[in-house]
Amino acid sequence: MLLRMSTLLLRTLREDPADAEVPSHRLLLRAGYLRRAAPGGYTWLPLGKLVLDRVADVVRQEMTAIGDQEVLFPALLPAEPYRTSGRWVEYGDDIFTLADRRGAEHLLAPTHEEMAALLVKDLFTSYRDFPVTLFQIQTRFRDETRPRAGLLRGREFLMKDAYSFDLDEAGLAAAYERHRDAYRRVFDRLGLDHTVVAATSGAMGGSVSEEFVAASEVGEDTFVACTGCDYAANTEAVTTPAPPAGDPHAAPPMRVYDTPDTPTIDSLVELANARRLGDRTGWTAADTLKNVVLSVRRPGADEPELLVVGVPGDRDVDLKRVGAALHPATVTMFDGFADRPELVRGYIGPQVLAGLGIRYLVDPRVVPGTAWLTGANEPGRHAVDVVCGRDFVPDGTVEAAEVRAGDPCPACAAGTLTIRRGIEIGHIFQLGRRFTDAFAVDVLGPAGKPVRPTMGCYGIGVSRAVAAIAEQHHDERGLVWPAQVAPCDVHLVAAGKGPQVDAALDLGGQLAGRGLRVLVDDRTHVSAGVKFTDAELIGIPRTVVVGRRFADGYVELRDRPTGERDEVPVDTLVARLTGA
Repeated sequence: MLLRMSTLLLRTLREDPADAEVPSHRLLLRAGYLRRAAPGGYTWLPLGKLVLDRVADVVRQEMTAIGDQEVLFPALLPAEPYRTSGRWVEYGDDIFTLADRRGAEHLLAPTHEEMAALLVKDLFTSYRDFPVTLFQIQTRFRDETRPRAGLLRGREFLMKDAYSFDLDEAGLAAAYERHRDAYRRVFDRLGLDHTVVAATSGAMGGSVSEEFVAASEVGEDTFVACTGCDYAANTEAVTTPAPPAGDPHAAPPMRVYDTPDTPTIDSLVELANARRLGDRTGWTAADTLKNVVLSVRRPGADEPELLVVGVPGDRDVDLKRVGAALHPATVTMFDGFADRPELVRGYIGPQVLAGLGIRYLVDPRVVPGTAWLTGANEPGRHAVDVVCGRDFVPDGTVEAAEVRAGDPCPACAAGTLTIRRGIEIGHIFQLGRRFTDAFAVDVLGPAGKPVRPTMGCYGIGVSRAVAAIAEQHHDERGLVWPAQVAPCDVHLVAAGKGPQVDAALDLGGQLAGRGLRVLVDDRTHVSAGVKFTDAELIGIPRTVVVGRRFADGYVELRDRPTGERDEVPVDTLVARLTGA
């Protein structure tokens, strides 16, 4: 393959686009890989499509290597299967829905578990047909509230998803491990520094779930790793070790104090120590119980539910963690205090919530026998020695508090947690029988009785992986593609006009004839400096400069990742680049 920049659909930009927020977004636009078509939607230009296809090829190779069979489901799907599974309602506003001219409802595909289950039901009737795993590389759609960061959070994106069907749990576990191992190979080949972390299942359901996260400071995923063991988890999936319960009746009786002008935890702690509330000093924010009012709307519900969450006062409530725990409900901060005067903002305590009919969930650290400094449900008043199990009884626990660096590891006794950021590039699930149950997918088993298959689901964000690679492989001058995914193998730059351009095209033809992908900068209307700047911005791993020394029989070979330069005899260049 030989591409000529004089005719290539390519426009590089000298300045960062105003709406580009992260390096991958800026550089993919500036280097001419993408153009914005709509909010959350991008046109792939020729160089970008080459990178996208190379990433997809790596994924396809590893999927077929483990025996997965490629199919292609439609992107426009009927509503009925998703109503049957319950996900038409669960997805809520996250999906694009539409009606055809006859009024039948459809959706643009967010995922295809339902269609895979129905296909297996249609085609397979006997245990002899199993196990089977299908995969596809397909465009997906999600109605993002605020598309951002280019390919990292768009409304339209390319996904690889696979669906395994096995007759028992052992088969599902084996399929899960095969895909887990294949994913590690995929991301290693793509040059992505990644971590496998425990995760929540969300709308997919199932018992086991892991994410593959590419390390990046611009990533929206926050995950933890232990300093003492191999534990790693998305913060939404981190479990909090609970302290041992105590005797709820061992603490002194609850006492209420005037605490004017203390609507914040910091102001309360300062006053508590100054006035020796409860006849003690040494109060810290961790001794207080912060009660946060949330609005919880369940799918299909007409009105949201009020929920109060109690966490130690030195922690903030993490809405993503609450949302993961309460999925498929959506969770927001409550802002209707003017209509609920019984909830005294800044002074809410758990003592009255049961009487008000308000559900109350607490952090796992709030166990029976723990005593707290918390609101007294009156303006300017707080209570001391409010004891869990005596003065209030929670309706349950919830992982709601923020996870912090230094927290104890839930998996080992010695380690503590570090906090990292990353980009989710893959997610695998052991789904179980949620979807085969929904569609009564049964086959005849070896004993002559019906057997219901169990499913796994395995996804890779193909277009998002392009952005993740760009995030990890760039410098101040531009992109630095790994050779496995670069749009071309060699970038030939004619540093002059006339003979240099002809020589570059001739060399490009020779390299293309040997199976290399070649981009030749044969433009005659731009300077050599512009060509060199564009070459660094575009980021092809090896650049060959046909310049002044070409008349002496030499070209310059530049290595983009290392910056090394070498004078190479022209008659050895093809062998040097092809390894012949």
